[in-house]
Formats: sequence, structure tokens, C-alpha cells
Amino acid sequence: MNKIKLLDTIATLKPIPIERLQLVEEDYTFIKSLPSGQVGTIVRVDEQEEEYHYLVEFADTQGCEYAMATLRTNEILVLHYDLAIA
Repeated sequence: MNKIKLLDTIATLKPIPIERLQLVEEDYTFIKSLPSGQVGTIVRVDEQEEEYHYLVEFADTQGCEYAMATLRTNEILVLHYDLAIA
């Protein structure tokens, strides 16, 4: 498995509850969770007790950030634009 790196583009694999989100836009306080499949960018990588945690920024198509969340490896899928042959 490739190492997840700073600035990688990811998609969420499962819904992220609102309690785990840092909402930037007040307009989104009505949501119960960030749905699976949301696309974000890794902005920080931390290793805690032999497990990696990733601070992910979520932005709209205009580039305006609306939420951040700290996610674990099993909650994200790195998206690739080029064919990677193992």
C-alpha cells in the first residue's frame, strides 16, 4: 500500500459524524454527518501510538473550505489521477 502523503486528494469511505467535524461555514450546522464519498485534501499527517491520523480539509468546487476533520487510514481512500501499476 502506498503511503498517504500531505496534499493527497482523498474520498471518505464512511460518513463522518458532525461531532468530529470542524465546520467553517455556519450554513452546514444542520447536517448530521459528512457523507461517504466526499472529496478532501490531506493538510496534516500525524502519527499517534503507531497509527496515522490525517487532518483533511473539505472544500466546494469554488475552493471555499467548509469543513475539516481528523480521519484515520481506514476512513479514507486516496484518489489517483494517473495509472499506478504495482
